[in-house]
Amino acid sequence: MKLLSVKSAAAVAMTSALLLSGCANKAVVSYGDAQAVETTDINFGSTDLQKVASQMTDSLLASPVVGTMTANTRPIVFVERIKNKTSEHIDTESITDSISTQLLRSGKFRFVDMTRVEAVREQLNFQNVDPLVNPNTAIAFGQQVGAQYMLYGNLSSIVKSNADKADVYYKFTMRLMDLKSGLVEWADETEIRKTREKSTFGW
Repeated sequence: MKLLSVKSAAAVAMTSALLLSGCANKAVVSYGDAQAVETTDINFGSTDLQKVASQMTDSLLASPVVGTMTANTRPIVFVERIKNKTSEHIDTESITDSISTQLLRSGKFRFVDMTRVEAVREQLNFQNVDPLVNPNTAIAFGQQVGAQYMLYGNLSSIVKSNADKADVYYKFTMRLMDLKSGLVEWADETEIRKTREKSTFGW
């Protein structure tokens, strides 16, 4: 009876230890401010993305040329994916998404989404070829509206480091081109510099 009691106590102790271990290793998840400044490292991050998207959008909308261009109409624009000329893996599509979304919200532009051309072509093929679709409701080919302007840009960087300090300089440039004339109607750039110094305990 005494041996059984000892075994029971050992089993309870082991179960408690496992439960406590599970609790100790359990991750705590919480929400943060999506607009808060990110300072985890000096690589291109969320704060940098928000900064360049906001500055380029504000600059474009404040341009006198663009003001004249959008006075009585909403020009149709397509956004070319930003060219990443840095050594980092950066999702530049997120930058173009943010810029085009903010411009759409302004109510001054309309956009064609070149990333969905193949999907649209497949759908139109289905509507016009497949006998399951009522031909009276099928959208005919040749109805797509062409873009009048192209918005494009580059993201480049210069990285310098030594034993005590690391420095990265980013330059983001954008241009708006009239597709008919080939003329660049607007251009601007913004810069970001980030520095990381070695602490007493290392990087």
